[in-house]
Amino acid sequence: MLCLQKYHKLLAISLLLAMIGVSFPVLANTNDEALIKYKETLLASADPAAAPADDPRRVIVQKMVIATEGREDIEFDLANNSQKPALTMKEGTEFKIKLLFKVHHEIVSGLRYHHVMSRKGITVDKKSYMIGSYPPKQESHEYITPSDETPKGMMARGHYKVKSKVIDDDKNVHLSWEWAIDVKKDWQ
Repeated sequence: MLCLQKYHKLLAISLLLAMIGVSFPVLANTNDEALIKYKETLLASADPAAAPADDPRRVIVQKMVIATEGREDIEFDLANNSQKPALTMKEGTEFKIKLLFKVHHEIVSGLRYHHVMSRKGITVDKKSYMIGSYPPKQESHEYITPSDETPKGMMARGHYKVKSKVIDDDKNVHLSWEWAIDVKKDWQ
């Protein structure tokens, strides 16, 4: 894992230098076509003019969407981080979390989404998902987590607090927020 983090940092440095016209062959000693193609893909989609000069943030998490099959998606605007989103879900429901975010100024390496779910002060679930490395772009990037399931059973019903954050390989926290899930027998 440590080698992968070092590789992501070297790759990000290489890509940044390439964006300003300096050659720095991080992958010169490897014949791995997939890595070379990955580097070229990131370079091709980079937009150095994507960031407003007066906004120093590198990653702007705009929305969190809770997607469940057969129901309308529930969207939370995270650009205005003053609210603490809350939702009610039926027990045993499969759902996915979709994050929409923008990357500004420079390539972000090893972006991850973490959340810790607790009930009555006791941690009941921790998840960490690797989102990936992204170049700056005008358009929003999108990440969808694998399927997860709300707790089920009479003892599992109740109020859950979730603390979420988006961080990178350098341990920079780009956004942290809290939200809540009320698990009930039905959707009401």
